[in-house]
Amino acid sequence: MDEGRSRVRIFSAIVLIILGTLSLRLVKMQLVDRQSHTGKSENNSMREHRVQAPRGRFFDRNGTLLVENEPSYTLYVTPFYFDDETIPLLADLINEPDSSVARQIELARAFSLHRRSVVRSGLTLSELARVLEQRHVLSGIDYDITQKRAYKTDARFTHALGYVREITAARLAKMDDNSTYRRGDPIGQGGLELEYEPYIRGAAGADFKMVNIKGQVVDDYLGGKMDKSATSGMDLTLTIDADLQAFAESLFVGKRGGVIALDPNNGEVLAMLSAPDYDLNLFSSRLDPKTWSDLLNSPDEPLFNRVTQSVLAPGSTFKPLIALMSLTKGAIDENYTYFCNGGHPLGHGDFYKCLAKHGSLNVESALKESCNSFFFEMMRLQDVNSLHDFAAPFGFGEAPYLDIARSEINSGLLPDSAYYNSRLGEQKWTQGTIMNLGVGQGELLISPLQLARYVAALGNGGTMVTPHLVRNMVDQETGRVEVPEIDPPNKIDVNQRYLDIVKKGMRRVITEESYWLEIPGVTSIGKTGSAQNPRSGTSDALFILAAPAENPQIAIAVIVENAGFGSGSAGPIGSFMAERYLTGRINPSRDIYMKSMMSRKSAVVDGN
Repeated sequence: MDEGRSRVRIFSAIVLIILGTLSLRLVKMQLVDRQSHTGKSENNSMREHRVQAPRGRFFDRNGTLLVENEPSYTLYVTPFYFDDETIPLLADLINEPDSSVARQIELARAFSLHRRSVVRSGLTLSELARVLEQRHVLSGIDYDITQKRAYKTDARFTHALGYVREITAARLAKMDDNSTYRRGDPIGQGGLELEYEPYIRGAAGADFKMVNIKGQVVDDYLGGKMDKSATSGMDLTLTIDADLQAFAESLFVGKRGGVIALDPNNGEVLAMLSAPDYDLNLFSSRLDPKTWSDLLNSPDEPLFNRVTQSVLAPGSTFKPLIALMSLTKGAIDENYTYFCNGGHPLGHGDFYKCLAKHGSLNVESALKESCNSFFFEMMRLQDVNSLHDFAAPFGFGEAPYLDIARSEINSGLLPDSAYYNSRLGEQKWTQGTIMNLGVGQGELLISPLQLARYVAALGNGGTMVTPHLVRNMVDQETGRVEVPEIDPPNKIDVNQRYLDIVKKGMRRVITEESYWLEIPGVTSIGKTGSAQNPRSGTSDALFILAAPAENPQIAIAVIVENAGFGSGSAGPIGSFMAERYLTGRINPSRDIYMKSMMSRKSAVVDGN
């Protein structure tokens, strides 16, 4: 009996100890460890969703909307919930190879198990609908309505605007720990989208969501009280005239080359075209690998900006500078004449041919006739270092500023004696080498952007302006206006009397030699030219112009590859553009004739 009671007491004591232990454990969990367990529970049911900020919009100089944002669909994965066995199904639903989807899942896991990563952006509505129909078996998969770039005008603006793509893993890896970029974020690529990325990107927001056991959103967390709104990027007002840009693009259909038009008073870019280009809408949705490969490997090089990256011999467009230098340096005076007998003797029986026997010429008539012999003689009287020092203030030999990526701007080449000594060897280069520079040939490389600055300076009396594409930036939230900082105009030390002589010669190019380039009712100065193309047997056509001649409002440089003489191809493009900008129309009296000239490769001789 006593033994039974003892056993009951022992059993009861054990039960009490166990219950006490469990009670203490429960108290600890409920009171002491409550905060910790609550956090874990919430973390397992609540997820932070990154909210993409609207990128800044682009407007032209007249307020025309060029670029805005439109809704798009982006598919996400939270790797912790995802079942790899559903990869084939998901790939089929979104029309992607299994390997591509598997790669995205792998990258997402490397980024974070519990945070969302992009699987595919730019889904079509039908693709999204197919995914949603199978959502019950696609654990960890959800979507958001995001944004894509939408282009609102007929003009393409390809190389000026640039495009937007999802940031790459390689680029993310190069960013420091303070970077606010995350996997799947859009980022500017080229043009203004890249250069002004910090301003137009905006700041991402965050939405907090309740998710189910499959990691799929079921409700807002705390009714959205913790959500943080995204901040829109700044809008850009560009210097470009959308009408002039569209007109320029229409003139370059079927052509290779480029054109840039500046306001010679302040450097604002009125139009910039590199042809052929590509459709920016390709980057508004998913860009398949084949299309990207075709763009990269196309023999037409549509990704290459011929206005800022292409450098070539300027040909006869360089002759006004040679004339101005010769007067300024005292190699000749205002009364100097030279007799052209069809070429220039080099000694030892060598002879540089001219394009005609021009007879007696002064500076004005030499420019009008584009006489090679005259300008060979100008460089015979001078040396390469004098040319280098005189041409450098006109922006040659250095990469000019333009508010796109530095990697997209070529400095060209302005040789001096040190260059020739290094390139050819000391005392291995001849006077003929230097004389060739007088007609804009030889080892002299200049971009259309540099030519536009140069003709702007000739037209405005010797002031070098800073080309730029953006007038101002506007904060969408506050209305605050910010003006990008650029270098102020720089006055070149030139004798105005000598500059006037050169401009008179350039005026005669338009009124006498290439009279079809005259704009009815508008005076202009210009110079045609052609340049040897090392990749082709046909020369490239060149043209520079500033108008009106007395007080220029537009300066233009044009190159048309493999088109022969500038007067019959590049010239009409520049003349038409200036007329359209200054008068708002094209005079019907010369429309048919000018277009017929543009279709011919070599209507008139205009020098090198």
